[in-house]
Amino acid sequence: MNTPTTTLKIDFVSDVSCPWCAIGLAGLERALERVAPAITAELHFQPFELNPQMAAEGEDVGEHLTKKYGSTAAQQAQIRETIRERGAAAGFTFNPDGRGRIWNTFNAHRLLCWAEAEGVPGQQLALKRALMEAHHGRAESPADPEVLLACVQHAGLDVDRAQQVLGGEEFAADVREREQFFTRAGISSVPAVIVNERHLISGGQPAEVFEQALRQIAAQG
Repeated sequence: MNTPTTTLKIDFVSDVSCPWCAIGLAGLERALERVAPAITAELHFQPFELNPQMAAEGEDVGEHLTKKYGSTAAQQAQIRETIRERGAAAGFTFNPDGRGRIWNTFNAHRLLCWAEAEGVPGQQLALKRALMEAHHGRAESPADPEVLLACVQHAGLDVDRAQQVLGGEEFAADVREREQFFTRAGISSVPAVIVNERHLISGGQPAEVFEQALRQIAAQG
């Protein structure tokens, strides 16, 4: 007798530049492995820009965090260590240097929208993973077209088509519309994981937290 499968719609609202989003995605993926095959998910990656006004040249991470949050170098070092530890526990390896720059991520979000619209199932997830690994794992710029196209290729998407998207304004309106939608819905920090359009799981949670939440939501029918 076949066991019934529950499919959940999951909107993963996040920014490529957010380390906690990388941790949250790794934790969510582990949780989905644990609940399969009884529970499956339709994953949709939704845009959220932590720094929408960031200039093309980016900004030093330390300087940015000091200006934005008033944190000291010592506090930032402690946070980096916490992020590395949480990443390792979730299965994501952060760049050991831990510093680097903050970049504009708008074009990365445009490509993620394009991947969802024109790619096959799984390719948007593959692109999201590649972008996270490039930025947080190798300290590469998600504002650099060459980095973006390498991620597109890694995800098995059409590089020529991606280059065409980057060369124009396609999917720009889609990104802005989605950002506004989730902002109006009350999302002000990421990652925000929205299940079946009504259950919110906030923050870069460990796999155990995601697993428990997914099982509870699936049980509700």
